Amino acid sequence: QVQLVESGGGLVQPGGSLRLSCAASRSISSLSGVGWYRQAPGHQRELVARISTRGTTDYSGSVKGRFTISGDNDENTVYLQMNSLKPEDTAVYYCNAGWLRSNYWGQGTQVTVSS
Repeated sequence: QVQLVESGGGLVQPGGSLRLSCAASRSISSLSGVGWYRQAPGHQRELVARISTRGTTDYSGSVKGRFTISGDNDENTVYLQMNSLKPEDTAVYYCNAGWLRSNYWGQGTQVTVSS
């Protein structure tokens, strides 16, 4: 199994920044990619960004240019640097990873962008 623990969420003003962390119980290089998803109240969960085992990154159009996903193999952690935050970025952010044909989710971390 894989345990994923997110941290770094909180309350931030519009235009501010946060860095989310996803700590994995296994080497992130052994996982079949890691993604950050978010779910706002009344909305479906959506993919925000993902990083492959080769380091290839992909972003949703709404965050491209503002968010950056990266991985630290030594720390078994995937980060999501979020800049120029907007109120519409408010959501619970989840980490997701695949391992041996199974899919794993973290418990989520709340991000609130408000003045």
